[in-house]
Amino acid sequence: MSDVVAAVNALAQLPEVPEAIDTAREACTALRWHPALRRRIPEASAESRVRGATASAALDGAQMSVTIVRDVFRGARTWPADPDPLERTVAAALRVSAATEQVRSMVVTSPRQALARLHTAAMAELLPADQVGRPRRAGEDSREMLELGPAPDAVEATQRLDQICELLSRSAQLPTVVVAAVVHAELVAARPFVHGNALVARAFERALVWGSGLDPTGVAVPEQAHHSMATDYQGAMGAYASGDPQGVRLWVLHEAAALTRAAGAGHDVCDAVLAGRLTSDSSGSLASDHRQE
Repeated sequence: MSDVVAAVNALAQLPEVPEAIDTAREACTALRWHPALRRRIPEASAESRVRGATASAALDGAQMSVTIVRDVFRGARTWPADPDPLERTVAAALRVSAATEQVRSMVVTSPRQALARLHTAAMAELLPADQVGRPRRAGEDSREMLELGPAPDAVEATQRLDQICELLSRSAQLPTVVVAAVVHAELVAARPFVHGNALVARAFERALVWGSGLDPTGVAVPEQAHHSMATDYQGAMGAYASGDPQGVRLWVLHEAAALTRAAGAGHDVCDAVLAGRLTSDSSGSLASDHRQE
């Protein structure tokens, strides 16, 4: 057993963690039996990605109506020709959320390729082409999440990325809840990319939870769950980044609680699908609404 796998096994046995894992699993299992998922999984999964993108962007400081984001996703609106920073962030979150459908089968078998595709989806329009889809190189820094402290240098970030990929390749017998917790937090704390680390981390979590079979329909909304507990999310992430063992445990418990809540958000998605509440008659450029609000 590798050191990283042993460490995750140990995390899964910490006080209160086994019970939290079981609660998250039970919530995701219950979601599978929602009546909407008998025939309308694609519709519910698409709406989950829209809500997830909206919440993920909000966690990065870009608030926008889910109605607008949904309309962009389905082609009823377009982004302005000259998007402002808020629109750029929401657009990046929507692109990377949409890409989770394509990478969910790769997150365990080809995690580096999955990460590269997600980073490309998120950052293709925000970074120079030679910085997209690859980890930082020597001399490159990340100025994100400075509240966690300075980003590790590129060498350390690459080493931590290697450990993430090793963990994923050996994760079949490990609790998905804990694997998702570690991968999400490491991508944020190590900041292996110049920019876009948190958006990619949350998208990768979605793809992992979906592709692993914990949420096989892809209808749970983990990003919305983290956003609904934003203060806890930020605090638990800081505790993890500190390296303190109790801080790491706190983050794992947060992740389990978030995935439990994500399943509840998935029920809300399914209810909306059954009730036909996801249509909008808006059309045209996003600027006609958003920039006048």
